[in-house]
Amino acid sequence: MTMELIREVWEYHHWANRRLFDVAAKAGEALTGRELGPHFSWPTIRQMFAHIYGADRLWLATWKGQPRPTPQEPPVATLAELRALWDALEQEQRAYLAGLREEDIARVVERTRDGVTTRCPLRMLLAHVPNHATHHRSEIATMLTMLTGSPPDSGIASYYREGPGRALA
Repeated sequence: MTMELIREVWEYHHWANRRLFDVAAKAGEALTGRELGPHFSWPTIRQMFAHIYGADRLWLATWKGQPRPTPQEPPVATLAELRALWDALEQEQRAYLAGLREEDIARVVERTRDGVTTRCPLRMLLAHVPNHATHHRSEIATMLTMLTGSPPDSGIASYYREGPGRALA
């Protein structure tokens, strides 16, 4: 895995998050705050987005050697409130990724959670975060489908098809 690939995956990650977020925001606060049941990781669309944001924030702090953010998922009253936090986090993520070199991604990151310490190369954690969000974006897409109809595709093929300057020759 190269830094070029990692940065590309993160550009996709930011695009896909924003694509679904924009659809949810248009649906309105009442719908995105509606509880849809315990069969989802989080019961509302707003809470699901807050979880994705919180995980992104937690991992960035971990990589930077900072303390674990508290709370991990901030209690946000509106999607607009969350968007402002997320925009700032995206900029911080972009700056962090821009500063990484190829040799940096081999660094082993150690993390202790619930008394268990795990060690993992940074490159795999940089892949984990967008992958984690993909799982929850699929839940959000299902929730949106239940409430408003199927949202636009947020897959990688759509990212390339619809993004200016991303088309492959």
